[in-house]
Amino acid sequence: MTKPPLTLYLAAPRGFCAGVDRAIKIVEMAIEKWGAPVYVRHEIVHNKFVVDVLRAKGAVFVEELDECPDDRPVIFSAHGVPKSIPAEAERRQMVFVDATCPLVSKVHIEAERHAENGLQIIMIGHRGHPETIGTMGQLPEGEVLLVETVEDVARIVVRDPQHLAFVTQTTLSVDDTRDIVAALQARFPHIVGPHKEDICYATTNRQEAVKAVAPVSDALLVVGAPNSSNSRRLVEVAAKAGCGYAQLVQRAGEIDWRALDGIRSVAVSAGASAPELLVNEVIDAFRDRFAVTVEVVETAIEHVEFKVPRVLRQPA
Repeated sequence: MTKPPLTLYLAAPRGFCAGVDRAIKIVEMAIEKWGAPVYVRHEIVHNKFVVDVLRAKGAVFVEELDECPDDRPVIFSAHGVPKSIPAEAERRQMVFVDATCPLVSKVHIEAERHAENGLQIIMIGHRGHPETIGTMGQLPEGEVLLVETVEDVARIVVRDPQHLAFVTQTTLSVDDTRDIVAALQARFPHIVGPHKEDICYATTNRQEAVKAVAPVSDALLVVGAPNSSNSRRLVEVAAKAGCGYAQLVQRAGEIDWRALDGIRSVAVSAGASAPELLVNEVIDAFRDRFAVTVEVVETAIEHVEFKVPRVLRQPA
């Protein structure tokens, strides 16, 4: 039987960012240095496949530090942790490695500097997300207030409207965040923003790539995990950019082929914590059913690389 033709637009950039790549390397190098098991507080990155691969190599994933023994190394995830976590690890004299993405650490430093200048912080982020918890946990309770929507801005109660600053989670929708920032600036004209936008380069680039392919595609699939903020934002961006069907899938086995019946074009992207091997798995699944023509749509080229912590580097 002749396969129906399909144009597959492959969004670029997509997949792993420098912070995710660094965090995964940190776990692998820790296992190599200290042997298994190495404990990891929270999923090192939000991707089940990646976590399962690392678990098979000897990583043990836990949610809280009290689940870790004193005599084994522990790694803090790429999302960042409240200050109380490394402080407790030091009190217990544990060996620990911080795999927080350097761009998340930048936001932590910004928040601390604003506080030192007497400013109360408003954080734009998602309640309960580990990155938001980690950033808010850099300062005492009440010093960082959370807003998730434009509506939240109207309701928030601040200590002094003249002494405010804002920071953001690094994985938000660029467009939605712009609206919230505008609402903050309209209500609090003296509010201080970051020197450089907190939403990271990888989040921005992946959203721009999705905007380029969404309007020309009958459907768009984002390879990523449901607990991955940046992956979920890509689905939302695709829908707002005019794609009639945008879906998040962890693996090719989750594709709803009935929903794709009769399509002539599909776009594929991947969240910053999704490996390229899972993207290739999705492409192969389409090739099994369609006569696929792949077109790469590249909107940016990334050369960012972050060094691993000194404790894990090989001597020169």
